[in-house]
Amino acid sequence: MNRLRCRQGRGLALLCVLLGTLCETGAGQIRYSIPEELDKGSFVGNIAKDLGLEPEELAERGGRIVSRGKTPPLFALSPRSGGLVTAGRVDREELCAHSPRCLVKFNVLIEDKLNIFEVEIEIKDVNDNAPDFLTEELEIKISELTSPGTRFPLKTAFDPDVGLNALQKYQLSPNDYFSLAVKSVSGGAKYPELILERALDREEENVHQLVLSASDGGDPVRSGDMRIQVVVLDANDNPPEFPQPEYHVSVLENVPVGTRLLRVNATDPDEGFNAQVSYTLDKMPGNAAQIFHLDSVTGDLSILRSLDYEDAMFYEIKIEAKDGPGLLSRAKVLVTVLDVNDNAPEVTVTSLTGSVPEDATPGREVALINVHDRDSGQNGQVTVFALGNLPFDLEKSIDYYYRLVTARSLDREQVSEYNLTLRATDGGTPSLSTEAHIHLRVTDVNDNPPTFAHTSYAAYIPENNPRGTSIFALTAHDPDSDSNGLITYTLTEGTLQGAPLSSYISINSDSGILYALRSFDYEQFRELQLWVTASDSGDPSLSSNVSLSLFILDQNDNVPEILYPALPTDGSTGVELAPRSAEPGYLVTKVVAVDRDSGQNAWLSYRLLKASEPGLFAVGVHTGEVRTARALQDRDALKQSLVVAVQDHGQPPLSATVTLTVAVADSIPDVLADLGSLEPSPNSDASDLTLYLVVAVAVVSCVFLAFVIVLLALRVRRWYQSRLLQASCGGTARGPATHFVGVDGVQAFLQTYSHEVSLTADSRKSHLIFPQPNYADTLISHESCEKSEPLLISQELLEAKGDSRLLQDKYWAKMKFSNTTSGRRC
Repeated sequence: MNRLRCRQGRGLALLCVLLGTLCETGAGQIRYSIPEELDKGSFVGNIAKDLGLEPEELAERGGRIVSRGKTPPLFALSPRSGGLVTAGRVDREELCAHSPRCLVKFNVLIEDKLNIFEVEIEIKDVNDNAPDFLTEELEIKISELTSPGTRFPLKTAFDPDVGLNALQKYQLSPNDYFSLAVKSVSGGAKYPELILERALDREEENVHQLVLSASDGGDPVRSGDMRIQVVVLDANDNPPEFPQPEYHVSVLENVPVGTRLLRVNATDPDEGFNAQVSYTLDKMPGNAAQIFHLDSVTGDLSILRSLDYEDAMFYEIKIEAKDGPGLLSRAKVLVTVLDVNDNAPEVTVTSLTGSVPEDATPGREVALINVHDRDSGQNGQVTVFALGNLPFDLEKSIDYYYRLVTARSLDREQVSEYNLTLRATDGGTPSLSTEAHIHLRVTDVNDNPPTFAHTSYAAYIPENNPRGTSIFALTAHDPDSDSNGLITYTLTEGTLQGAPLSSYISINSDSGILYALRSFDYEQFRELQLWVTASDSGDPSLSSNVSLSLFILDQNDNVPEILYPALPTDGSTGVELAPRSAEPGYLVTKVVAVDRDSGQNAWLSYRLLKASEPGLFAVGVHTGEVRTARALQDRDALKQSLVVAVQDHGQPPLSATVTLTVAVADSIPDVLADLGSLEPSPNSDASDLTLYLVVAVAVVSCVFLAFVIVLLALRVRRWYQSRLLQASCGGTARGPATHFVGVDGVQAFLQTYSHEVSLTADSRKSHLIFPQPNYADTLISHESCEKSEPLLISQELLEAKGDSRLLQDKYWAKMKFSNTTSGRRC
């Protein structure tokens, strides 16, 4: 901290150096004055000018500093400016300690003329040191009997600075007992002294905390502190004191020997040996010294012999308390002997019912009590009452008889039996009492219906459960006892899907456990609402109802069902077309599948299980879209076979596979041309493949022409059948068919990608065009999904149910010229 403050003032100090530099030439001596703590390289004086030289001449003529000691030089010559600068940090306290004036002398030698000059530099003090005590805390012990005015020397502070920057004054923190005196000796040293201003009292305050501060006269002022702890030593200036001058004790005449009557306690505010108090009995007339005993350490006053009220009914005892050095004080103990009430009351239960029903009205008599005390006068006056806050009262009857009656209604469920304590107390001093105990049982009444812990319950059971599986346990509580608390459980009858509820669920009438009588199917129903009744066996019977919601949990028991491409019934396979010019990412077709399960069991993922040309096609994991993974090349086969697997996310997962056939060609004639241009090979597989393709193209062309003819015929027939359908449906209007597929709540969008085909007389001039996909929504009924029928069937084909062969031909004709894909399930 001192270094930091010093550096903040270096700029001002350097200015002082430049303005106050003293240069005297004469008799070969040069003087300068600088403050301490300058940085290395700080300017001291223009010594070249003071020697009458130019700055560059000082170095040319061999000017250098000649040191007189072995210590490294504190100053150096600057060859550029010809000035005298500091060679390091200059610390005045390190060089001159407490000297009032600090001078540093050295010589400057000019070698070419062998001239030497004496240089004297005065180091000015800077307030870079604060007064410091050798110890941070000082403890002084003073007796509380010390006279005011006594002086106690204190530790002095040390400040290495000089002049005004040195230690200037001491200051004591404000207090009521001490002051500070500072003694100055020759040489300017100051010694602080602590003066006691007023008498100390250890009992009032045993420790005094003071702070002594020492400060210098610098700018800014610096200071240091020392904590002073004054410990006040004890003196025996206080005698023991009793809290009261007299003690009054009343004691019965029949107290046993050794009974402690009281304990006297005298306190001494001193400490240590001065506060050790002992007790003694003063001389007493008669035989009182043989009757009472006083413990000298504890001050307990006890009885040595039995007391007799007829011999003496009053004693006066004097007690002395003395501390260690001998200061003492006295007190009196007045003992009064009391007559004894030596007969306790007697309590007799004359009549007792033993039990009472919980519905008994207030005021019903339970028992008859008799009390008696053989003493006379006040000692024979007896008061009887029941202990505790119990629902019973005692009513006075004739003479010394009392009636025990009910005070308020009873509740056996809260308290089933009572143990009553009757206490009879006489009027003696001290009074004597006798207790009698009565056990009373509360009989039960059926006043509580069975209760369930909750107003409704929910239970969960996985589907496909075994028959007889326990589902849930319902427990009702009835606080009544015996038959009033015996609970029977019944299931409220109802129907579910036309069958009685009891054919699905049964309940154990004793335990309340529900059992499944059937194996549940989540796809059939998902929730059952039950009502359970709990009835007790009281008379009359009380009951309560509670609802139970039974939720069927889905299990992964349905394999994914592939809707498209559907397996043909005639044994053939559908063909998907892809142009050779297709870019990577071209949509070839889409696999559509659904799962009758729900939740995670119905989440489907698609993957390419097998491909004749690996890396050519890719399948969307979540969409099932089959796209080209790279551009088609000439070396790629015209026919590609793909196996796509559809898997759900159940545990364990279930899966299904479908095989796709993809034909690669820009047009059907190109397929034939490509196949014809291939050179014959000794292997007959190539020629067979060419033959198959030619036959396939011919068949496709014939089927397409048949499809067009059938479509025209169905258009004409549609008008006639629509009237018949409306009449058979009772006038119900038929909604327009859509392309929206739903199976058991799982819905999927289908996208139809149609290909335009233009045919001419020359089959080699026919072209196959691949336009952008058109989207249509088609809704297929739930029954069609369950029967795994083809989904993408036009309205005309749906109406032609009578001609199954025509429907099948038209369906496969369209499947061979269309790519159908499904979107994401809803």
